[in-house]
Formats: sequence, structure tokens, C-alpha cells
Amino acid sequence: MSSTADKAAAPDRFWSVDEHLDDILGKIRPLEPIELQLLDAQGCVLVEDVTVPADLPGFDNSSMDGYAVRTTDVEGASEEFPAVLTVIGDVAAGSGELPTVGHGEAARIMTGAPLPPGAEAVVPVEWTDGGTGGGPAAGMAARSAAPDGASGEVRIHRPAVARAHVRAAGSDVAAGALALRTGTVLGPPQIGLLAAIGRATVRVRPRPRVVIMSTGSELVAPGESLGPGLIHDSNSYVLTACARDAGAIAYRVGAVADDADTLRSTLEDQLVRADAVVTSGGVSVGAYDVVKETLSELAGEEGSVDFRKLAMQPGKPQGFGRVGPDRTPLLALPGNPVSAYVSFELFVRPAIRALMGLEPHDRETVRAVCAEAVASSPEGRRQFLRARYADGKVTTVGGPGSHLVKALAEANALIVVPEETTAVEVGAEVDVILLG
Repeated sequence: MSSTADKAAAPDRFWSVDEHLDDILGKIRPLEPIELQLLDAQGCVLVEDVTVPADLPGFDNSSMDGYAVRTTDVEGASEEFPAVLTVIGDVAAGSGELPTVGHGEAARIMTGAPLPPGAEAVVPVEWTDGGTGGGPAAGMAARSAAPDGASGEVRIHRPAVARAHVRAAGSDVAAGALALRTGTVLGPPQIGLLAAIGRATVRVRPRPRVVIMSTGSELVAPGESLGPGLIHDSNSYVLTACARDAGAIAYRVGAVADDADTLRSTLEDQLVRADAVVTSGGVSVGAYDVVKETLSELAGEEGSVDFRKLAMQPGKPQGFGRVGPDRTPLLALPGNPVSAYVSFELFVRPAIRALMGLEPHDRETVRAVCAEAVASSPEGRRQFLRARYADGKVTTVGGPGSHLVKALAEANALIVVPEETTAVEVGAEVDVILLG
């Protein structure tokens, strides 16, 4: 295999998909860890093992509204022969001083309230008369009206075994146990666990800040009227959504005209808030493609941006390098919408995950049966076809054109046709990349 330097010295030579990705990942380093408040850490990657400082829950508590009792006092209880116990008080969630439950006694208890001393189980209120001689509903009404919560006696219609409806201290997780491992992406459940064990801050790698920019004088923002020869800018929107889906904080920049000075000044302004920059358009051989010239100048002495032809379809023209004083990674994608999307999935998504300190590849690749023939795949290029995958079978969606965005919206997978394959027969097995 030729070295990267050899490749850069031979711009007319085709790079493979794998070589281009390896070059990108080889020049990207994970972001430095920082300490963040819990909600600010959502979506970030944990860089520490978090252990539990104390049992969770920290005390035995009730999982039901009902009565805390001794099991011997309700043994053999039935509808015909209920156990009649004296109610000595209420235990609410957050209660400090707790009554001691003796023989022949019960304490009304609410869900989450600590189990009082002497009690061995909780009888749900539905198994009682509610403490009024009537049903549970009447008992609840009486409790609301009673000034001290006491209602005299309660009739219990069923027996209860020891620890029934009791959440034991440490039953969720015990003190000293590992709560979360380093490398965990913090979603809502993980944030909730950290809060439950008392952590207010956590050490993480931050979500990468990714600036998304489309180039082209023909681009008009959605919602604006189109003049002759103009099209709406869709790339910056789909790529921004892709970056968010990959875990980044994405900043969409309005379309930039094909003017070197404007492009250069816009990029310089955006670098102050970027951990990576993604552009689309202006990387082919067109007469008005100013991206190459501008990025080469912006790279400066310490950086470089290489523009390459890849042995793939769609997405042959690609650019990658580092620009600005901080040598910020920049990925230049082709301008056709499908080419830009496929390029993002293959190259930008892994780069974002590498910045987060994650394994770059998270899209699952499966083997599937091709339900239709695929003809005229270009020899020597790895082709990625939009497709629908279900139940081990895959079918193409739309034609091969790189402008067909409706077909892209209907696809949930990409069929991968290897470089040496020029046609796929019906019933043949193919690799399929699942798109989430």
C-alpha cells in the first residue's frame, strides 16, 4: 500500500474508501475532558468510573400505599375473618421520626416512605377496609379529614409474608458498586442514576462543536423564492441533522457564495467555535469551485488540506485537512445531496465519534438477500445504493442519481457493492449498512 505522502504527491490517483477514512482517523484526537453539570453532560462520554457512595435506596421503604405491619398479626387474615389492628400513626415519604410498630399495631405508610421499626411487611391499602370499617376509598377520605392521620383501627383481609412490598436498602445498587463505566454515553437514564447517587457534576469529553457550511452561488435558503437557475440549500440542513444525530453540537451556517474572499472570511469567523468543520460543494473540477484554493490558503504553514478522488460512487471528490491556528479538522464533501449524505455517514460520523473518544464505527453492517438485480455497478469503485431493509432482505430505492433526495428520505440502509463487482443477481447476498 502506498503511503499517505505518496498519495498526496499523486493527486490523479484514486484513494480507496478505507485509505481516506484511515487518514482522517489517524489525524483526529479525542477532545480534552472537562467537568460539567449533569444536564450539560447529556450526550457526552464519561471519562471516569463512577462508584456508588451509599446504598440506593438508602433505607428500607414501602413500594405501595398501605399499612406497615408485623407478619404474625396478619397471619390467616381473610375477608370473612380480617385481622383488626390499631393504627398508631402515619409514615409519609421524607418522614424523620418513625413510630415503632408493636404486636397488634399498624402504621399507615405511603409509597417511598421508610419502613418503621418493628414492621416486617407492607399490606397494600386495597387489601384493607382503609381504616374506617368500610372500603379503601372510604378510608382514604377519612385519612384526609383526620387532623392527626389516625383513624383508630384497620381491618386487613389478606396475610403478608415478610418483606412483602418493601424495597430493601441497596436493592437498586449497593455502596461501593460500579454505577457507570468510563466510555459510557450519558443519556437520560444515566443522568438520572448520577443524580440519584448524589453526583452534581461529572467528568466527560464534551460533545464536539461542528460547523456545517454549504457553498454555491446557486443556493437559496428554504422559505425564500427561487429565481432562474437557483435551488434551495438542503445540504446544510441534512448535514446539520446528521451531525446532531451523531452526537455533536452542530452550527449551521447559511450558504456561502462562490467567492474566495467571502468563503475565507466566513471560515475564519467560524473556526473560533469549531472542533471540526464540514463543507459541501466546490471540491470537484468545476471552473467556479473556489473551495480548494481557499482552503489551501487557510490551512497555512502548519496545516494542509488534500483534495482527492475516491474509488467510490457516489462521493468521488473528497477533501480533508486541518486549518487555522488550532489545526481544526475540516472535511470537504461533494455538493450533490446524496453524495454529501453518504460521505457524511462514511467519513464525518466516524470522525465525530473519534472526537468524542468513542469507537468510530457504530452503524451496523449486516448480510442481506438482494431482492432484485443490480446492474451496471462501476468496476473499480465501491458503490453505495440507497435501499430499504427488512427481515433479512433488501431492495433499492430510486435510481443511482446523486440528486434524488426523495429516494434518500425513503431509505433506511445502504447496499455496498464491492469494487470488483459490476452486477448483483437476484437472491445474491450483499453487505448492507443500516442507517439507524
